[in-house]
Amino acid sequence: MATSQFRMLRSAIAGIEAVEARTRHSFPRHTHEQFGIGLIFAGAQRSLSGRGMVEAQAGDLITVNPNEVHDGAPIGEGRSWRILYFDPAVIGDLTNDIGEGRAMRSEIPRPVIHNVPLAERFASLFAAVTGGPAQGDLAREERLLALVADVMREQPMPETARTAPGAVAKAISLIDDDPLAKLSLADLARESGLSRFQALRAFTKATGMTPHAYLIQCRIHLTRRLIASGTPLAEAAFASGFSDQSHMTRVFVARYGLSPRTYARALA
Repeated sequence: MATSQFRMLRSAIAGIEAVEARTRHSFPRHTHEQFGIGLIFAGAQRSLSGRGMVEAQAGDLITVNPNEVHDGAPIGEGRSWRILYFDPAVIGDLTNDIGEGRAMRSEIPRPVIHNVPLAERFASLFAAVTGGPAQGDLAREERLLALVADVMREQPMPETARTAPGAVAKAISLIDDDPLAKLSLADLARESGLSRFQALRAFTKATGMTPHAYLIQCRIHLTRRLIASGTPLAEAAFASGFSDQSHMTRVFVARYGLSPRTYARALA
Protein backbone atom coordinates (compact mmCIF):
# COMPACT_ATOMS: atom_id res chain seq x y z
CA MET A 1 0.00 0.00 0.00
CA ALA A 2 1.26 3.48 -0.87
CA THR A 3 2.07 6.28 1.57
CA SER A 4 -0.70 7.11 4.03
CA GLN A 5 -3.42 9.29 2.60
CA PHE A 6 -6.19 10.88 4.64
CA ARG A 7 -8.83 13.11 3.10
CA MET A 8 -11.52 15.01 4.90
CA LEU A 9 -14.40 15.56 2.50
CA ARG A 10 -16.99 18.30 2.61
CA SER A 11 -20.18 17.12 4.27
CA ALA A 12 -23.65 18.23 3.19
CA ILE A 13 -25.09 17.67 6.68
CA ALA A 14 -24.23 19.84 9.68
CA GLY A 15 -22.79 17.86 12.57
CA ILE A 16 -21.38 15.09 10.36
CA GLU A 17 -17.75 14.85 9.21
CA ALA A 18 -16.57 12.56 6.40
CA VAL A 19 -13.08 11.06 6.16
CA GLU A 20 -11.47 8.70 3.66
CA ALA A 21 -8.19 6.95 4.51
CA ARG A 22 -5.66 4.60 2.94
CA THR A 23 -2.86 3.80 5.36
CA ARG A 24 -0.48 1.43 7.12
CA HIS A 25 -0.52 3.75 10.14
CA SER A 26 -0.97 2.18 13.58
CA PHE A 27 -2.99 4.43 15.85
CA PRO A 28 -2.20 4.68 19.56
CA ARG A 29 -5.02 4.47 22.05
CA HIS A 30 -7.21 7.52 21.66
CA THR A 31 -10.82 8.70 21.73
CA HIS A 32 -13.26 10.79 19.70
CA GLU A 33 -15.96 13.04 21.06
CA GLN A 34 -18.23 11.86 18.24
CA PHE A 35 -19.90 8.65 17.14
CA GLY A 36 -18.19 7.00 14.19
CA ILE A 37 -19.61 4.61 11.58
CA GLY A 38 -17.31 3.52 8.77
CA LEU A 39 -16.65 0.87 6.14
CA ILE A 40 -13.40 -0.99 5.45
CA PHE A 41 -13.18 -1.25 1.66
CA ALA A 42 -9.69 -2.77 1.32
CA GLY A 43 -7.34 -4.67 3.61
CA ALA A 44 -8.00 -5.46 7.26
CA GLN A 45 -7.24 -4.17 10.74
CA ARG A 46 -7.11 -5.27 14.37
CA SER A 47 -8.15 -2.95 17.18
CA LEU A 48 -8.74 -2.87 20.89
CA SER A 49 -12.05 -1.16 21.62
CA GLY A 50 -14.07 -0.49 24.74
CA ARG A 51 -16.14 -3.48 23.61
CA GLY A 52 -13.25 -5.93 23.26
CA MET A 53 -10.46 -6.87 20.81
CA VAL A 54 -11.84 -7.08 17.28
CA GLU A 55 -10.78 -7.57 13.68
CA ALA A 56 -12.38 -6.05 10.60
CA GLN A 57 -11.81 -6.80 6.93
CA ALA A 58 -12.98 -5.45 3.61
CA GLY A 59 -16.77 -5.21 3.58
CA ASP A 60 -17.12 -4.83 7.35
CA LEU A 61 -18.61 -1.82 9.11
CA ILE A 62 -16.58 -0.36 11.98
CA THR A 63 -18.01 1.83 14.74
CA VAL A 64 -16.89 3.86 17.74
CA ASN A 65 -18.81 5.59 20.54
CA PRO A 66 -17.95 8.98 22.03
CA ASN A 67 -14.97 8.81 24.41
CA GLU A 68 -14.47 5.08 23.78
CA VAL A 69 -10.76 4.27 24.04
CA HIS A 70 -9.57 2.38 20.98
CA ASP A 71 -6.53 1.87 18.80
CA GLY A 72 -6.00 0.37 15.35
CA ALA A 73 -3.29 -1.51 13.45
CA PRO A 74 -3.24 -2.98 9.96
CA ILE A 75 -3.32 -6.71 9.32
CA GLY A 76 -0.91 -7.19 6.44
CA GLU A 77 0.02 -4.36 4.11
CA GLY A 78 -2.56 -1.82 5.23
CA ARG A 79 -6.23 -0.97 4.96
CA SER A 80 -8.58 1.61 3.52
CA TRP A 81 -11.82 2.92 4.93
CA ARG A 82 -14.44 5.61 4.71
CA ILE A 83 -16.02 6.89 7.91
CA LEU A 84 -18.65 9.37 9.05
CA TYR A 85 -18.29 11.06 12.44
CA PHE A 86 -21.54 12.23 14.03
CA ASP A 87 -21.92 14.86 16.73
CA PRO A 88 -23.72 13.22 19.68
CA ALA A 89 -26.64 15.64 19.26
CA VAL A 90 -27.19 14.34 15.71
CA ILE A 91 -27.38 10.72 16.89
CA GLY A 92 -29.57 11.78 19.82
CA ASP A 93 -32.09 13.45 17.51
CA LEU A 94 -32.13 10.44 15.19
CA THR A 95 -32.64 7.89 17.97
CA ASN A 96 -35.46 10.01 19.40
CA ASP A 97 -37.19 9.80 16.01
CA ILE A 98 -36.44 6.11 15.61
CA GLY A 99 -37.65 5.25 19.10
CA GLU A 100 -40.98 7.06 18.68
CA GLY A 101 -41.10 7.82 22.37
CA ARG A 102 -39.54 4.53 23.49
CA ALA A 103 -36.14 4.39 25.20
CA MET A 104 -33.35 3.69 22.71
CA ARG A 105 -29.74 2.65 23.15
CA SER A 106 -27.40 5.58 23.74
CA GLU A 107 -24.40 3.72 22.29
CA ILE A 108 -23.69 1.67 19.19
CA PRO A 109 -23.59 -1.94 20.48
CA ARG A 110 -21.02 -3.56 18.16
CA PRO A 111 -17.55 -2.33 17.10
CA VAL A 112 -17.56 -4.46 13.94
CA ILE A 113 -20.63 -5.42 11.92
CA HIS A 114 -20.57 -8.15 9.24
CA ASN A 115 -23.66 -7.31 7.18
CA VAL A 116 -23.46 -6.89 3.41
CA PRO A 117 -26.78 -5.02 2.91
CA LEU A 118 -25.94 -2.66 5.78
CA ALA A 119 -22.47 -2.02 4.30
CA GLU A 120 -24.12 -1.16 1.00
CA ARG A 121 -26.45 1.26 2.75
CA PHE A 122 -23.49 2.94 4.44
CA ALA A 123 -21.73 3.34 1.08
CA SER A 124 -24.88 4.92 -0.33
CA LEU A 125 -25.14 7.30 2.64
CA PHE A 126 -21.46 8.28 2.42
CA ALA A 127 -21.91 9.12 -1.26
CA ALA A 128 -25.01 11.17 -0.45
CA VAL A 129 -23.31 13.09 2.38
CA THR A 130 -20.23 13.92 0.29
CA GLY A 131 -21.89 14.19 -3.12
CA GLY A 132 -23.05 17.81 -2.95
CA PRO A 133 -26.47 19.37 -3.58
CA ALA A 134 -27.33 17.03 -6.45
CA GLN A 135 -28.04 14.23 -3.97
CA GLY A 136 -30.96 16.07 -2.36
CA ASP A 137 -31.85 16.48 1.30
CA LEU A 138 -34.68 13.94 1.22
CA ALA A 139 -32.44 11.10 -0.01
CA ARG A 140 -29.78 11.92 2.57
CA GLU A 141 -32.27 12.00 5.45
CA GLU A 142 -33.83 8.69 4.41
CA ARG A 143 -30.48 6.92 4.21
CA LEU A 144 -29.24 8.44 7.45
CA LEU A 145 -32.26 7.38 9.49
CA ALA A 146 -32.28 3.88 8.02
CA LEU A 147 -28.58 3.30 8.67
CA VAL A 148 -28.59 4.54 12.27
CA ALA A 149 -31.73 2.53 13.05
CA ASP A 150 -30.15 -0.69 11.78
CA VAL A 151 -26.78 -0.10 13.46
CA MET A 152 -28.46 0.55 16.82
CA ARG A 153 -30.50 -2.68 16.49
CA GLU A 154 -27.38 -4.87 16.32
CA GLN A 155 -26.96 -7.32 19.18
CA PRO A 156 -24.39 -6.10 21.73
CA MET A 157 -21.14 -7.89 22.50
CA PRO A 158 -20.56 -9.32 25.99
CA GLU A 159 -20.19 -6.45 28.46
CA THR A 160 -16.57 -5.29 28.76
CA ALA A 161 -17.11 -1.65 29.70
CA ARG A 162 -14.80 -0.14 32.29
CA THR A 163 -16.23 1.61 35.30
CA ALA A 164 -14.14 3.96 37.38
CA PRO A 165 -14.17 3.45 41.16
CA GLY A 166 -15.13 6.53 43.12
CA ALA A 167 -11.57 7.34 44.13
CA VAL A 168 -10.28 7.19 40.55
CA ALA A 169 -13.32 9.07 39.25
CA LYS A 170 -12.15 12.05 41.30
CA ALA A 171 -8.76 11.96 39.57
CA ILE A 172 -10.42 11.70 36.14
CA SER A 173 -12.65 14.66 36.97
CA LEU A 174 -9.60 16.68 37.96
CA ILE A 175 -8.34 16.39 34.38
CA ASP A 176 -11.76 16.70 32.73
CA ASP A 177 -12.58 19.88 34.65
CA ASP A 178 -9.35 21.65 33.63
CA PRO A 179 -7.22 19.92 30.99
CA LEU A 180 -4.92 22.97 30.87
CA ALA A 181 -3.87 22.58 34.51
CA LYS A 182 -0.30 21.46 35.22
CA LEU A 183 -0.96 18.29 37.16
CA SER A 184 1.42 15.77 38.69
CA LEU A 185 0.83 12.14 39.58
CA ALA A 186 1.00 13.30 43.20
CA ASP A 187 -1.94 15.65 42.54
CA LEU A 188 -4.02 12.78 41.16
CA ALA A 189 -3.01 10.50 44.02
CA ARG A 190 -3.94 13.14 46.58
CA GLU A 191 -7.32 13.71 44.94
CA SER A 192 -8.09 9.98 44.87
CA GLY A 193 -6.66 9.16 48.29
CA LEU A 194 -4.23 6.60 46.85
CA SER A 195 -0.47 6.27 46.54
CA ARG A 196 1.04 7.44 43.25
CA PHE A 197 1.53 3.85 42.08
CA GLN A 198 -2.00 2.88 43.07
CA ALA A 199 -3.40 5.96 41.34
CA LEU A 200 -1.46 5.23 38.15
CA ARG A 201 -2.54 1.59 38.05
CA ALA A 202 -6.18 2.30 38.92
CA PHE A 203 -6.46 5.21 36.47
CA THR A 204 -5.06 3.15 33.60
CA LYS A 205 -7.32 0.20 34.39
CA ALA A 206 -10.41 2.42 34.57
CA THR A 207 -9.80 4.47 31.41
CA GLY A 208 -7.54 2.31 29.24
CA MET A 209 -5.03 5.19 29.14
CA THR A 210 -2.31 6.48 31.43
CA PRO A 211 -3.07 9.82 33.13
CA HIS A 212 -0.68 11.67 30.79
CA ALA A 213 -2.17 10.08 27.67
CA TYR A 214 -5.66 10.92 28.95
CA LEU A 215 -4.62 14.54 29.59
CA ILE A 216 -3.19 14.90 26.07
CA GLN A 217 -6.37 13.38 24.62
CA CYS A 218 -8.50 15.92 26.50
CA ARG A 219 -6.32 18.72 25.13
CA ILE A 220 -6.55 17.48 21.54
CA HIS A 221 -10.35 17.31 21.88
CA LEU A 222 -10.23 20.96 22.90
CA THR A 223 -7.99 21.68 19.91
CA ARG A 224 -10.49 20.09 17.53
CA ARG A 225 -13.36 22.12 18.93
CA LEU A 226 -11.37 25.36 18.68
CA ILE A 227 -10.37 24.68 15.07
CA ALA A 228 -13.97 23.80 14.19
CA SER A 229 -15.07 27.15 15.62
CA GLY A 230 -12.62 29.00 13.37
CA THR A 231 -9.75 29.65 15.79
CA PRO A 232 -6.38 30.09 13.99
CA LEU A 233 -4.10 27.08 14.42
CA ALA A 234 -1.39 28.81 16.46
CA GLU A 235 -4.01 30.24 18.82
CA ALA A 236 -5.71 26.86 19.10
CA ALA A 237 -2.41 25.23 20.07
CA PHE A 238 -1.78 27.76 22.84
CA ALA A 239 -5.38 27.76 24.07
CA SER A 240 -5.45 23.96 24.36
CA GLY A 241 -2.23 23.67 26.35
CA PHE A 242 0.35 22.62 23.76
CA SER A 243 3.85 24.06 23.81
CA ASP A 244 3.60 25.15 20.19
CA GLN A 245 1.76 24.50 16.93
CA SER A 246 4.21 21.77 15.90
CA HIS A 247 3.52 19.81 19.07
CA MET A 248 -0.23 20.13 18.54
CA THR A 249 0.13 18.99 14.93
CA ARG A 250 2.14 15.88 15.86
CA VAL A 251 -0.46 14.81 18.41
CA PHE A 252 -3.40 15.55 16.08
CA VAL A 253 -1.88 13.57 13.21
CA ALA A 254 -0.90 10.62 15.43
CA ARG A 255 -4.46 10.23 16.69
CA TYR A 256 -6.57 11.22 13.70
CA GLY A 257 -4.35 10.68 10.67
CA LEU A 258 -4.89 14.11 9.17
CA SER A 259 -3.31 17.45 10.03
CA PRO A 260 -5.05 20.31 11.85
CA ARG A 261 -4.65 22.43 8.71
CA THR A 262 -6.39 19.80 6.57
CA TYR A 263 -9.17 19.61 9.13
CA ALA A 264 -9.57 23.39 9.21
CA ARG A 265 -9.67 23.68 5.42
CA ALA A 266 -12.36 21.02 5.13
CA LEU A 267 -14.57 22.94 7.57
CA ALA A 268 -13.94 26.38 6.06
